[in-house]
Amino acid sequence: MRHIFLFDLDQTLLDFHASEKKALGIVLRANGLSFSDEIYLAFKAYNKALWLELEKGTITRTELFTKRFNDVFSRCEGDSSHLDPLTVNDDFIRTMSVNGVLIDGALEFVRKLKEEITDAAIYIASNGATINAKGRIASTGLDRYIDGLFISEDMGVTKPDPAFFDMCLEQIGEPKSSCIMVGDSLSSDMLGARNASLDSVWFMPSGNIEEAMREYDINYCVSSYDELYFVLKKWSEAGG
Repeated sequence: MRHIFLFDLDQTLLDFHASEKKALGIVLRANGLSFSDEIYLAFKAYNKALWLELEKGTITRTELFTKRFNDVFSRCEGDSSHLDPLTVNDDFIRTMSVNGVLIDGALEFVRKLKEEITDAAIYIASNGATINAKGRIASTGLDRYIDGLFISEDMGVTKPDPAFFDMCLEQIGEPKSSCIMVGDSLSSDMLGARNASLDSVWFMPSGNIEEAMREYDINYCVSSYDELYFVLKKWSEAGG
């Protein structure tokens, strides 16, 4: 039996916000619109709220993409009346896909995981756009250590829906007891692991940690890649 590590991508291995800010600035300026830190922070906050709505099933992906760029257009100086939000969104995703940014230490961590834990297999389990995820993984070199990708856009279902994880496990072909989910998000990664009855590691936690660990039945909580490696090694040695 292999040891299956399911990793969230953004803010777990890749610095999503660094890529997001760079790509947004490139795309808005290319369309004759202004860009500033204030515009980015507003985009970031609204985008986060929209993704939470998507996780709850109250909006569609198309609605999310439309809403986030109509909102950012309203904040920019310049004429956006001729711009289609979905077209600009596509440009934004493509631009992000070639501008991946690793979290410090991430590449060394996954290399160590694959080299030092027997029968380790690393899979990405991410909500998001496929071209964005695949492009950023390839641009950073993470693809050399990844055994497979599970991206919500391809799968037609998003974390925390247990169907997302059922599809992952069916394709991987290993029992739940061999899998552990690692991620930063309570609402998608930790709730998804709980819904799917998987072991979980909450990476880079914040807020009321003890309360969150109880509410989401989180098995482990770590704040660095060194801690994460130690937890995953012990978990695998214990028969995970």
